Amino acid sequence: MNQNIRNPRILVRGVNWLGDAVMSTPALLRLRESRPDAHITLLTQEKLADLWQGHPALNAALTFAARESLWSVARRLREGNFQTALALPNSLRCALELWLARIPQRIGFSSPGRNWFFTQRVPARAGFVKMRKRSIAEINRLTAPDSSDASTAARRAQPPDAAHHLHHYLHLAAALGANPEPLPPFLAVTREEVEAVQRKFSLGADAPWFGLNPGAEYGPAKRWLPDRFLAAAIETQKQSNCRWLILGGPADAALATGLAQGLSGAFPSAPPMNLAGKTTLRELCALLKRCRVLLTNDTGPMHVAAAVGTPVVALFGSTSPQLTGPGLPGEPRHRLLHSTAACSPCFRRECPIDFRCMTAISVERVVTTILENFPLGEPKPK
Repeated sequence: MNQNIRNPRILVRGVNWLGDAVMSTPALLRLRESRPDAHITLLTQEKLADLWQGHPALNAALTFAARESLWSVARRLREGNFQTALALPNSLRCALELWLARIPQRIGFSSPGRNWFFTQRVPARAGFVKMRKRSIAEINRLTAPDSSDASTAARRAQPPDAAHHLHHYLHLAAALGANPEPLPPFLAVTREEVEAVQRKFSLGADAPWFGLNPGAEYGPAKRWLPDRFLAAAIETQKQSNCRWLILGGPADAALATGLAQGLSGAFPSAPPMNLAGKTTLRELCALLKRCRVLLTNDTGPMHVAAAVGTPVVALFGSTSPQLTGPGLPGEPRHRLLHSTAACSPCFRRECPIDFRCMTAISVERVVTTILENFPLGEPKPK
């Protein structure tokens, strides 16, 4: 790129999953830090557009529909007169978008099948750990009663903090001169937005709301059992007098309704507020900021909560907290609970055996973690 270009126009091709999008914010912030004079535009799926409202790293967000053609996106990108493009996803499609848009400098991770479309190919960073899906045969071998498989010992050597996925995006931004040192993921939510959702959903301004996010879009292997969520929520409310705000997307509506009915039966005078599938993404961000703490599976709203400043108690089974935990790796305000099942993490959508990674996380452990770390007598961390 010609460093003499004044106010260079940089396009960042964003990722398509909510959690990944949040984990990319440190790289965007570092890019802004290194290029304060640049006009930075993020290309994002329209379903994530609200996430970027008011974000300090960006000048603009350009959206595309899920089924919009490659040619249509590339044509609109050509109109943006970008000098540089940074591809965050590893997909062939995003490389083609930037190439068809005729952006002079195109940067992305080196990968067979798409290297030809980039002008600068970035090798994988040192310490990169791939999220490899275990085969059913491997899972059966690791969980056999008499297993002495060497991979069991290897599994117990947990990845370091430097393996976290947010470093993946920071490494790419460093190709444009950005500082690769991590920052906490960040999403901008104003006080006015929080006050607006309090009014819209009739949330008392001083009520001690705890968030409950029982779903997970990727698949059932990431979801703690509904009866355990209910038992943990009931016991926590008994001991703390909190109120529960149940959150999630449209696909979580039935699950959320069942939990809401159970909590309403246990606490008819202080029932939960069930908003699963009833909010915009922007409202979800504001509601998560309003919560004192979020009890959640490893999923997109977990990352959103951490990025708006709300501590989380997160349950990990089929995935790795070292790779996709909320916030900055090692951040002490979050509590990440996971089992020592030999087959975990397997990164599968559905458990092929007995779901031992999640059933090993007890209700008592979750309740104790919430009550010991987030007493209502203390102010919410800023």
